[in-house]
Amino acid sequence: MSQSSNERRQFNRFPLEASVRLFSGQACWNTTLLDLSMRGVLLARPENWEGQPGDRFRVEIALPNQNRLGMAITVAHVRDDQIGAHCDRIDFDSFSKLKRIVELNLGDPALLSRELEHLHYN
Repeated sequence: MSQSSNERRQFNRFPLEASVRLFSGQACWNTTLLDLSMRGVLLARPENWEGQPGDRFRVEIALPNQNRLGMAITVAHVRDDQIGAHCDRIDFDSFSKLKRIVELNLGDPALLSRELEHLHYN
């Protein structure tokens, strides 16, 4: 019996309304955040974006409360109109904000501790 991807997932994903700026070395695209986890993001695929799995970008996420999160990402998959990416690096301030978002959405400190134990950034 195989596990579903949600059962295998180590990090909970949360839908969150936020605008995103996706940066490459040569271009910038505006898009929207579909969901967020301690380990990555799912973005709406911007028009005229031609990235591939393995490509690296920087994202800036503008949260509804005027806070911003920034992280370096690597594209994991591109499906239909979505981009799934792993977080490679995140600064301390952004990590603190991300941790608080996850904490509020999980509602259980034990679940947050479990996610933090599985977390490894470069």
